[in-house]
Amino acid sequence: MKMASKFTLLFLPLLAYIVNAQEPATFDIGNYGGKPDANIAEALSCAWKEACAATTPSTVVVPKGTFMLDQVKLAGPCKAPIELQVQGTIQAPSDYNDLPDKDAAWITIHYVDHLTVQGGGVFDGNGKEAWAKNDCGTNPDCVKLPTNLSFNFITNSIIRDVTTQDSKNFHVNVLGCKNVTFQQFTVSAPGDSVNTDGLHISRSEGINVTDCVIKTGDDCISIGDGMKELHIEKITCGPGHGISVGSLGRGATEEDVTGIYVKNCTFIGTQNGIRVKTWPSAPAELKITDLHYEDIIMDNVENPIIIDQAYCPYNQCKLDSPSLIQVSQMTVKNIRGTSKTPVAMTFACSEAKPCENVEIGDIDLACSGTEGPLTTKCANIKPTLVGKQNPPICA
Repeated sequence: MKMASKFTLLFLPLLAYIVNAQEPATFDIGNYGGKPDANIAEALSCAWKEACAATTPSTVVVPKGTFMLDQVKLAGPCKAPIELQVQGTIQAPSDYNDLPDKDAAWITIHYVDHLTVQGGGVFDGNGKEAWAKNDCGTNPDCVKLPTNLSFNFITNSIIRDVTTQDSKNFHVNVLGCKNVTFQQFTVSAPGDSVNTDGLHISRSEGINVTDCVIKTGDDCISIGDGMKELHIEKITCGPGHGISVGSLGRGATEEDVTGIYVKNCTFIGTQNGIRVKTWPSAPAELKITDLHYEDIIMDNVENPIIIDQAYCPYNQCKLDSPSLIQVSQMTVKNIRGTSKTPVAMTFACSEAKPCENVEIGDIDLACSGTEGPLTTKCANIKPTLVGKQNPPICA
């Protein structure tokens, strides 16, 4: 017993040292001059720089309260895992002209491995004034508005339990990332906010979006080119324009999209549910393959299911030649709920590249409006039909 006690006395300090060495060091912006109701750009940048240089896990803390932030870029690579813990509200300037870099997002985090963003706080883009000035639908020379959050070249990371609110443009842009999860992530903006896609994800691989609530004025999730293995599950979308692949085709160097899985999602009062959109008379010849939609509820959705390969908003293109993009290896299963319009499903595939290997079944949709009965529209597609089909598909 004496030997055991002696060993314990010698071992405990060593054990405590090991445990404490692994506990994240905390870098509170208050220690760098960050104060509520003041611009914290310098304080946040300094705290991040020191935390990123730490050789053990570190946490940058924005405490409870409301803080102003002009614009910031938080860059890696960092020497150890790093967390940005936002407990309070960070607010952008209402005037986008106050941002020094007009081509950058409001908050950019890039080149970081093992990043965690959490804390229950809010990234408030303060976008109401900017929406009123957004004329990009009709003006090709419109002023570019900033995205709230841009995650570029992030790997092995998680963003959870935070809110992005009232972005001036897209709420979140994800580019060049791998093995990143968005969990219990909230997007909040009114239905009339212009071009405020919730998450725009492109040229990334192994991205998971789960248990999220997205309320916005454009696509809840938009999927750009070069996307591989995107898993979307347990998303509540609405208001918004649904979950969209595309639009694709306008850029000649666009890359294939493959492995999109959308499951157990609910769309409430949205313009669209699940959608694929490609441009006609456009140069890209990429492929969209391996798309899977399953166990989805539509609640008063205008277009529950739509493939539109003649996508041309605001007459921004010519319709003299069909899209050169092919959609293939697609399954649509167990879709139920209500359609606001009589055309519940549209499969308008390209005449040049008809849709191939599409399986549709276990569809049960009713009309929530005064028009009916429900119908479907099909072009350049010969789907395999399984299970229940209400309304009849491609009849």
